[in-house]
Amino acid sequence: MPPEVIAQRDPELDARGRTDLRTLEAGLDALQTGDVSSRSGVRRILGGVVPPVILVIVLLLAWQLYTVVAHPRPDLAPGPLDVLGSFGSAWTSGRLPVAVLTSLQRGVLGFLIAVAIGTPLGLLLAEVRWLRRALGPLISGLQVLPSVAWVPAAILWFGLTDATVYFVVLMGAVPSITNGLVSGVEQVPPQLRRVGTVLGASRLQLATRVILPAALPGYLAGLKQGWAFSWRSLMAAEIITVGGTIGFGLGSMLQQSRELADLAAVLTTIITILAIGIIVELLAFAPVERRLLRRRGLLVATAVGR
Repeated sequence: MPPEVIAQRDPELDARGRTDLRTLEAGLDALQTGDVSSRSGVRRILGGVVPPVILVIVLLLAWQLYTVVAHPRPDLAPGPLDVLGSFGSAWTSGRLPVAVLTSLQRGVLGFLIAVAIGTPLGLLLAEVRWLRRALGPLISGLQVLPSVAWVPAAILWFGLTDATVYFVVLMGAVPSITNGLVSGVEQVPPQLRRVGTVLGASRLQLATRVILPAALPGYLAGLKQGWAFSWRSLMAAEIITVGGTIGFGLGSMLQQSRELADLAAVLTTIITILAIGIIVELLAFAPVERRLLRRRGLLVATAVGR
């Protein structure tokens, strides 16, 4: 029997059904947000910061214990205190701040240019099937190709200039951003496309106002991977392209420390490069990812798991 007929015959049953439906919706909303909102911001921050800090402290203690017990050669296995002293001397001399600022400027600018290129390219490949069939394998191949392989060609094309460094960074980051966006678009439910078409959206409006927002999780994953590739590509380019008009970056500092056989300075530079990568991940990408997943109710599984 149709529901309309039942409602006409029994209004009380219809009202009770509406009440049950509202109760069910409220329960589902509470199920989505209760576990996440119950954790305070301070607890969430401490839960993400304290375990890595404890792990670093344990590793440093084990490192120091090894140097005390084994007494290795300082030039082959410097201890944490030696590396700390090297860090202090590099900072007070001004070499480390200049290297950090130079590399960060190159990395951020190169990444932003890669986003400006990879985003429209990814949307184009996702929306035009024949173009994706033609360029998709090439983009995937470029993503697999180590960025350092571009350094010799870039030196021949642009010389020992910053253009060489930026070219290598772009060749490392653009394919990752493009493929991440294409992967995110492929996961968009087809119903959203139909709704946008029914509402009269043009192809450009459908891509920028419907598809791109729906593909944000995959796009964000591509951005994170693109930053990782750009930072790695930058270090490789700076290590090899020393001299000319290229500024003094962390890669150049690492190469100079190797030439001087100063292992403490080498470890200082490596730790600095690692720390910058972790800080960018924690301060730039992690909050955006948490906010995005929370808005879409995707943090429920992790919250319940805890």
